[in-house]
Amino acid sequence: MKLAAAFGDAKSGSLTLAAIASVFTIRYVANLLSEDEDWLHQLSIDMFPEDGCFWVYGFGEDGVAAFTEDGIENLRQIIADERTAGRAPPSVEPA
Repeated sequence: MKLAAAFGDAKSGSLTLAAIASVFTIRYVANLLSEDEDWLHQLSIDMFPEDGCFWVYGFGEDGVAAFTEDGIENLRQIIADERTAGRAPPSVEPA
C-alpha cells in the first residue's frame, strides 16, 4: 500500500497487488516437479485463480492449465500433502 500511495493510486482501505508477469503451462510444471501431468491436472481442478491456477486458451485449442510462481508453490504443498497421505503416484523422470 505504501508504494501505491506514493503514486497516488491507492484508495483508503484498498489493497494493491502486483501484476502477474508470467505463467507456466502444466506440462512445464510437471517436468519441473518431476510429476505426472495427468495427476497434476487432477490436483489442479480444485485450485482457483487466487491459488495461482489459470486456464489459457488459444485459437482452436481446448485450453491448458497454467500456474503463476505462487501457483507452483501451492501445487508443491498439495503434492506434499498427497504424498504424506499416501495418495501420490511415484515421481516421473524429467524429460
